Amino acid sequence: MPLENKNDFNEGSILQPVIRNTNEEDEDESFDLDELLPTIGEFGKYQKLLVFGICLPACIPCGFCAFNQLFMADTPEEYWCKVPELLNVTTKEQRKILAIPYDAEDSDNIAFSKCQRYAVNWTEILEDTDINYIEPNHSWPLEACKNGWEYNTSEIWSSIVIDFDLVCERDIYPTIGLAALNVGGPIGVYLFGLLNDRAGRRTSYFTCLTTLLAGSLMTSLSKDFWMWAGSRVIVGLTIPAVYQIPFIISLELVGENYRSFVTVMTCTFYTSGIMLLACVTYLERDWVKLSYYTSVPFYAYFLYLFVMPESPRWLLMRGRLEEALKVLQTMARVNGREFPADIKSRLEAQISRDKLKEKKKHINVGLTDLCRTPNMRLKTILITLSWFANETVYLGLSYYGPSLGSNQYLSFFLSAVVEIPSYLVCWFLMDCWGRRWPLSLSMILGGLACVITVMVPDEAVDETLYLYLLSKALLSASFLIIYPFAGELYPTQVRGIGIGVSSYVGGLGLIVIPFVTYLGKDNLKLPLVIMGFVSVLGGFTSLRLPETLHHRLPQTIDEGEEFGKEWTFNECCSCKAEAQLPSQTASYENFDVLDDNTTSDVELEMKASSSLARRTQPKSVIDERTPLDGKRMQRLSKKRLVRQMSIMDTQKTEDGTMQLTHWI
Repeated sequence: MPLENKNDFNEGSILQPVIRNTNEEDEDESFDLDELLPTIGEFGKYQKLLVFGICLPACIPCGFCAFNQLFMADTPEEYWCKVPELLNVTTKEQRKILAIPYDAEDSDNIAFSKCQRYAVNWTEILEDTDINYIEPNHSWPLEACKNGWEYNTSEIWSSIVIDFDLVCERDIYPTIGLAALNVGGPIGVYLFGLLNDRAGRRTSYFTCLTTLLAGSLMTSLSKDFWMWAGSRVIVGLTIPAVYQIPFIISLELVGENYRSFVTVMTCTFYTSGIMLLACVTYLERDWVKLSYYTSVPFYAYFLYLFVMPESPRWLLMRGRLEEALKVLQTMARVNGREFPADIKSRLEAQISRDKLKEKKKHINVGLTDLCRTPNMRLKTILITLSWFANETVYLGLSYYGPSLGSNQYLSFFLSAVVEIPSYLVCWFLMDCWGRRWPLSLSMILGGLACVITVMVPDEAVDETLYLYLLSKALLSASFLIIYPFAGELYPTQVRGIGIGVSSYVGGLGLIVIPFVTYLGKDNLKLPLVIMGFVSVLGGFTSLRLPETLHHRLPQTIDEGEEFGKEWTFNECCSCKAEAQLPSQTASYENFDVLDDNTTSDVELEMKASSSLARRTQPKSVIDERTPLDGKRMQRLSKKRLVRQMSIMDTQKTEDGTMQLTHWI
């Protein structure tokens, strides 16, 4: 039956809306880089050289400059008031015996006071009595240290604590410096995020690297605490942006099937950098030299200016067609693939369509949309609480590692080592059991491991360290899950806003957590107990969230409100996600779960559209688009619909560009 005959259509025919929708789709169809990458190589030689040779090593400065501060602010175990009159006439031990009283609380252990000395005139005493015959009188009056301190430098001989006398009433200053580092993080992510989108990934990364190295240089040259703390704010501006930008470049260079692999490898490189930092801090104990050694080598990264490409996705988004083609053609050539000849014309057509689309009005969404409806409001609160607990406890445990065990360098090294196997196990569990239960169990069990340290005797140093390492491994796994889980729970329409809000609130905990770890000066296990309770609370909170594995992900706010609305306690107890088939009216976001023997409405529309195309289009066009076999149809389906990643994905804007999100 000739389709050109208008009488063959009736008002209720399925072909009439198909004709209209097909024309709209053809008009709005945009160039999809994920469709091109399988042709020129999703993870070929080009991507491997860039990812392993440039992007992953470019993440290492983040860990180096975030945690070297812990060792620059080392506090010696022993210190006491300095008495200038006795410096040249007595030994160190004699000065302590003569001028320093015993600590009343630890008199059995003959522990000398750290913050008081005898208030006597040593000049007069030395004039009247030979130094060898002077005996301390415990009835002498006491006074606070007024001439500084002396330190036992057998283990720690250089730190800002020693140089700037950050002890006694000033012992909280290193904690203030650590909080200053974390204050800069949210600010820097916002600023470099803007630069990342407007000036490009390369410009943003090297600007971020320059800021980091400038702050590190200022750290090395600091002459007082406040200059040092100011330099840490500058360094903090780049953390975690200096980690995220090359990570995003990696994700934008590889195909969608390799994004989860790149994500896990990025975490592994980051953790390996922290392990390397533990070795550097063990070999170099001078805090100024340590600052140089953990920053100066990264000046070599400016050589990446000559080899690091701009993200082709960003170039396409900005309409820089020639530059995008150059990168993609180089990728194809290095990968040994042939670059499709029709890509340039399609890209030019896409640029023209994008310019027209800019004139269209878009619905603006904001923070209020996250809390406008009951279910979305509840999920936003739960996600944010879980994110806050997870990020706060994870970083808190990282900060607290050197305080545990008999060797702070070994403890810090082990706290990084245990993260790597947790990433690999987590990678497997997320694909088998979903997101919710692995996230919840890892947070609850990790928190309990922290809490039960209070039951371990004080002298059981190794046992406390083992429980800490178990907790750190579990929290590392949960930290890997929270980001993709939150991205899947927020609907596409407000995903960027939602993750931004949750991560920002989570980042506020990083300002507080240094003061929690500060409590360990008086009670070693108290910070672990506090962090344990926070982790357990966050773990139980996440149980109320709906599972996302094998589920169609919401696109609009209305779909987000419906997703998980009929939550029941039985769902909470279910520990394995089941595949869900898309319904006729739902948004199709996971096309892979459709039964091969089932003909969906989408397939019917596509078949009708292809039939119409055969009869109405010129032969040259028909030859390009037919035959529509199963593989071709599935590829088009995946292109026109949004497919859920099986493990993790980074959020993208409407044009496919990766978003920079505050993720430490």
